Amino acid sequence: MARAIIDVIIPAYNEELSIAKVIRDIPKDLVRNIIVCNNNSSDATAVVASTAGAIVADEPSPGYGNACLRGMAYIEALPSDEKPDILVFMDGDYSDYGEEMYELVKPILDDGMEMVIGSRALGRRERGSMTTPQVFGNWLSTTLIRWLYGYRFTDLGPYRAIRYPSLLALKMADRNFGWTVEMQVKAAKHKLKTTEIAVNYRKRIGTSKVSGTIKGSISAGYKILWTIGKLWLNN
Repeated sequence: MARAIIDVIIPAYNEELSIAKVIRDIPKDLVRNIIVCNNNSSDATAVVASTAGAIVADEPSPGYGNACLRGMAYIEALPSDEKPDILVFMDGDYSDYGEEMYELVKPILDDGMEMVIGSRALGRRERGSMTTPQVFGNWLSTTLIRWLYGYRFTDLGPYRAIRYPSLLALKMADRNFGWTVEMQVKAAKHKLKTTEIAVNYRKRIGTSKVSGTIKGSISAGYKILWTIGKLWLNN
């Protein structure tokens, strides 16, 4: 893995004010391709991302998971000798620190891990970067995963790295807010070697599509808990 090929997938919906900053901060000596999955944006997200040097993959169907799946479809269409070794997922709102990507992939490169979660709970969070319902929802969800599967996570954070073959084995399917928790529950079910690192987190640019409204917070929370329950019942 010393010369591992690393690609980045960034789901993005109306992130024209932030996406160039996100792309700028990703270490270019570490990453091969940056794939911005333009999720039916009504602004100039796609143009700004392309100008900043990213590959833009358009996904017209709304949904965080739909955008991530579109990025995976782009990679799956590459020739077999061009597949990445590692995929990194991060958000397009400039809340994640791209320069921390070296530490995010290090446990995979050096320690044989298959998936690494960037935990905001273990790092420094800028005041106002996460709402109280978000913090509680993360605690509740990760507690349930620990009780049901014996896997210890502290966050469902979007900033994560996973070996590409391991990701394919999970057969990801969620098309909306359940994407991150689906990956972690399926990782537990497949007994992947996982770990967390502390990552810092700042207030996003713009208004959150999830936590920015009461309806969005309730919908996301319900979907996350529903996903955990569904996957448990399908054991």
